[in-house]
Amino acid sequence: MSTADDSLEQALRAQGFLRIAGVDEVGRGPIAGPVTAAAVILDPQATPEGLNDSKKLTARRRETLERALWDSAEVAIAHASVEEIDQINILRASHLAMERAIAALDPAPDFLLIDGNMIPAGLTLPARAVVGGDARSVSISAASIMAKTCRDRLMVDLAQQHPGYGWESNAGYPTKSHKEALRNLGVTPHHRRSFKPVHNILYQENT
Repeated sequence: MSTADDSLEQALRAQGFLRIAGVDEVGRGPIAGPVTAAAVILDPQATPEGLNDSKKLTARRRETLERALWDSAEVAIAHASVEEIDQINILRASHLAMERAIAALDPAPDFLLIDGNMIPAGLTLPARAVVGGDARSVSISAASIMAKTCRDRLMVDLAQQHPGYGWESNAGYPTKSHKEALRNLGVTPHHRRSFKPVHNILYQENT
């Protein structure tokens, strides 16, 4: 399995940028729970080996890398709530979570590498959008790992408060069993009402 490398970061350092933050979010697709973003500034002298797109790593490997990143890197994690997702839409909420994570890094980064094809509108720092960045840039890989481990843990906690939806294993994604539980158990405060499977059930209940 090929892993991400630091060629993007090296090119930026050659241009004089020193505090390069990788930024990624997780949780656009679920029908429950917040969207979570992380911003990570790696230490070039102490970058953990094996950084890659969090989806390509086992849960155990992600947790090992998460601990290494807390020890060696500057990390900030932020969320946009279900209410915010429903109010402003999931894309803008994802960008809001990214902006919050970036703002929590102190001192601020001097360049941002952002996963995807869009730079959040609220950013004023120099930035580059990197398509497939979580598999290309070690900084973005690190952010994807931190965001995913944080959000997965949060969904396990929410699953204990609202058993039956399988959030401890599906992380809020619309699996068959999750949608079945939604029909049988109803909508919780943590479900995204603007998302079709939830909206349809609410609409049916109100007709």
